[in-house]
Amino acid sequence: MLKTVAIFGAGPALGLSVARRFGREGYRVALVARRQESLDELAAALPDVETATFRADLLDPAQLTAAVTEVKERFGQVDVGVWSPGGLDMPRVDVLDIDPDELPGQLGLLLLAPIRLASLLLPEMRKRGDGALLFASGTSAIAPVPQLGNVGIALAALRNYVFGANAALAGEGVYVGIVPIGGLIRNSAAEAAVLNNPAAFENFDLEALKLTTIDPDAIAEVFWDLNLKRDRVEEIVGNGI
Repeated sequence: MLKTVAIFGAGPALGLSVARRFGREGYRVALVARRQESLDELAAALPDVETATFRADLLDPAQLTAAVTEVKERFGQVDVGVWSPGGLDMPRVDVLDIDPDELPGQLGLLLLAPIRLASLLLPEMRKRGDGALLFASGTSAIAPVPQLGNVGIALAALRNYVFGANAALAGEGVYVGIVPIGGLIRNSAAEAAVLNNPAAFENFDLEALKLTTIDPDAIAEVFWDLNLKRDRVEEIVGNGI
């Protein structure tokens, strides 16, 4: 039976590389993102992979739920779910400037939505006794950066959730893993933002943060290896934030 990987927050960098890597292994690919134009471009870049696109705002619970339903209707089931949105729409708030009343809204994309996705996919995976969820993250979840106070809080909480879920699912045949990425992903929106609008990051010591550029194909290889071996919860890529 052919397997399906569904990539939520699919983009032209990591999302495309993950699609290509799993596609080489015979997986069908479901691409989920907000903009249909972007989805069409991604699908066109995967001529040798059975691909379908699904438009959804991942922050909208109804749209995310509908997208998961549509993917299942198209492919039958989701064998591997990958969460890899860019996160640039999330404001970066210094840790000393965090307003606790506003924090819940700032955690949406990096914590609440990925947990919501897990709640949509895990029940059927557990029933089958097979499946995997993989989450892209950032190393500020492990090594806090003051200028990324709200981001670090969200990612640290997501990391805690992943480790807990992995332990809770031990022995069920269902795997949950996370890839903290310490650097700028080549061809990503984040890389473009830093390179094209450095003023927005003037309060960051980019050299001290070791913001090196990482090949998305190398990260995709880590995602594939985690899915294949399922022998560890986490693998860190890069050494920056």
